[in-house]
Amino acid sequence: MRTLGLGCGQPGGSAEILLTAALRAAGDARLVRLTDLETDDDLWWLWELLVECDGLIVSTPIMTRTIAARLKSVIDRLLGPNADAAIIEHLVAARRDGSEPAVPFRVDERVLKPRVAGFLAVGGSLTPQWKTLALPLLHTVAFSMHIAVVDQVVFGGAGTPRSILLDAAAIERAARLGANVASQLGVAFDDARYLGEPGLCPMCHLSVVELAGTGVTCATCGSAGELADGGTIRWTDLSSSVLSMAEKRAHALEIQQTAAAHGHRRAEIDARAAEFGTFEHVVRP
Repeated sequence: MRTLGLGCGQPGGSAEILLTAALRAAGDARLVRLTDLETDDDLWWLWELLVECDGLIVSTPIMTRTIAARLKSVIDRLLGPNADAAIIEHLVAARRDGSEPAVPFRVDERVLKPRVAGFLAVGGSLTPQWKTLALPLLHTVAFSMHIAVVDQVVFGGAGTPRSILLDAAAIERAARLGANVASQLGVAFDDARYLGEPGLCPMCHLSVVELAGTGVTCATCGSAGELADGGTIRWTDLSSSVLSMAEKRAHALEIQQTAAAHGHRRAEIDARAAEFGTFEHVVRP
């Protein structure tokens, strides 16, 4: 079983140093630098590595509270419906029954194999508010493929090149993350054990929430709950989390139903689009 590391920062930088420590502890592992990906063919080369791996470790520098732009680009271009476990599950079942769905996405059954992941994020700030969105957005790497996140950690104080090397505890913690990922290769999503620091949400183990009166929603994954006495959260619906297959399946059905409804009105959509034409004042560099 093999672990794949995605390096999202500069080669040899703090994020890659942490990733190297994790991958060395993980055993049989390979590192891909996103800086080496230039074309669509390179993206599909990366896709092959993703669907073949059993473990995934992603390490990113923190940019303006969030993840590196090159990682966002890979997520948007590669990890949409084609990587969605519920959509692939539905398409495989439909084709086995001899039918075609309303939206025939690309089908790769390798998406459905069990995988586990670990996330590393490193920034320069010592205060938490400059790092808040890094781990929540890293989860968008994993939830489509239904990858179980077994460890995740944010580091700070590394605001100059390679300065994470001054933090021996950070290097040790990254190595422990790699070992944690390796310890659960091949384990199914529901059986994977979370080994990182605890958070408020029992699904994603993070603590970024939305409040609506006494209603609480995990901003990372969508688990639902209510504020209880003393300011604690009573989680009432974990099936609403996008990490759950129940929510993924509901979303896949919604996509198919929406596409079918739009299909009956395609002529109307095209006619309305013709009324817009092209905006007259497009500017280009």
